[in-house]
Amino acid sequence: MAQVLEFKLPDLGEGLTEAEIVRWLVDVGDVVAIDQPVVEVETAKAMVEVPCPYGGVVTARFGEEGTELPVGAPLLTVAVDGAPKPAAAPAPAPAAQGTGAAADAADAVSSEYSGNVLVGYGTTKPAARRRRVRRENPAAATPAAPAAAAAAAAVPAPAAPAAPRGPVAVISPLVRKLARDRGLDLREVRGSGPEGLILRADVETALTVRERPAPAVAAPAPVPAAPAVAGERIPLRGVRGAVADKLSRSRTEIPDATCWVDADATGLMTARAGMNAAGGPKISVLALLARICVHALGRFPELNSTVDTAAREIVRLPSVHLGFAAQTERGLVVPVVKDAGGRTAESLSAEFARLTEAARQGALTPADLTGGTFTLNNYGVFGVDGSTPIINHPEAAMLGVGRIVPKPWVHEGELAIRQVVQLSLTFDHRVCDGGTAGGFLRYVADCVENPAVLLRTL
Repeated sequence: MAQVLEFKLPDLGEGLTEAEIVRWLVDVGDVVAIDQPVVEVETAKAMVEVPCPYGGVVTARFGEEGTELPVGAPLLTVAVDGAPKPAAAPAPAPAAQGTGAAADAADAVSSEYSGNVLVGYGTTKPAARRRRVRRENPAAATPAAPAAAAAAAAVPAPAAPAAPRGPVAVISPLVRKLARDRGLDLREVRGSGPEGLILRADVETALTVRERPAPAVAAPAPVPAAPAVAGERIPLRGVRGAVADKLSRSRTEIPDATCWVDADATGLMTARAGMNAAGGPKISVLALLARICVHALGRFPELNSTVDTAAREIVRLPSVHLGFAAQTERGLVVPVVKDAGGRTAESLSAEFARLTEAARQGALTPADLTGGTFTLNNYGVFGVDGSTPIINHPEAAMLGVGRIVPKPWVHEGELAIRQVVQLSLTFDHRVCDGGTAGGFLRYVADCVENPAVLLRTL
């Protein structure tokens, strides 16, 4: 007889807690294979396909396209022939379905074989952080959970000594979210599940004790709510929401400053034309600017760093992972070229092209969008000359490049028409002062005007 198994939205990694359903890849009644992608979701990092760890017939889908689901929410159910039953846990009472000790205990068992992870992370082994409870004899351990939870609900637990600052014994992401949304520190909760596992009932009991109403006092007169502002409302979620959060955090935490300079890019454009005339793959202007940035960061390593605010330390980073701003239909993204310092101009051109195409197709992975140490922003493609970039937190600097256009320029004492570009550097004033930032920008401008300057360090 077929067993119906529930597949939940998996742990997305990178601190992500929700995802938006973009497109269902299967319908109810379809037969799916193990690890077959069943839904396409958009997170704050990227658009990804989610594989189902079960093989069988889809019996239900949860959520329409455009719906945002939290991690741990049901995605679909699959009827599987001869599927393993989730241990010997007793069936939950109808009034407690989806909550309480029984549901959490079932989550704890099923997580061992569910494989709820994203493409590229593997689906045969659950994350180590979910292996909290030994299950050599789950039938003996599980039934005790409801009784312990009921006892905890009846009698508030006495204050426990300060808990060690180690991992919290919680399996269900929904339990974590409940505690986080209500401002409850899970380290102050005593778990009633097997080996101290914190269940939903434990969190609800702790919230009940904490929120027990105080003696009634005269309430102040209610303040009338401000009228809603008329106009179209667009939710800040997905990529757009992530960009908004990151830019806001950058402006809140980083004391940034900007300096800029005009540079004669005629020498750079001439050098590029010579490279491309020699045959082989075409070299992009962005790749040449990236090479210049890498060498400049070698001379001014302060700008390839980040600030550890908790430790009050500047961390200089050993490698240059170069991000570049790319505009897509879903908003601005910053793909990262890993180990840019070890790449040639040809290799950089190819990687920029690959990541740009993946960004347009919505196929960038979280790994493609994280780990940057310095960002190059070519806003000249929008037909503008200058800008004051916002630093891509937690990096320390961003170089902005305007359009390269013919302008009057004094060259070798004579007025001439030259290819001129404006370069702007926004930097974290905590990692360096204006002298360092100006030195970096001047070196970049010198290389743009005379690419032969690079030969001294090649």
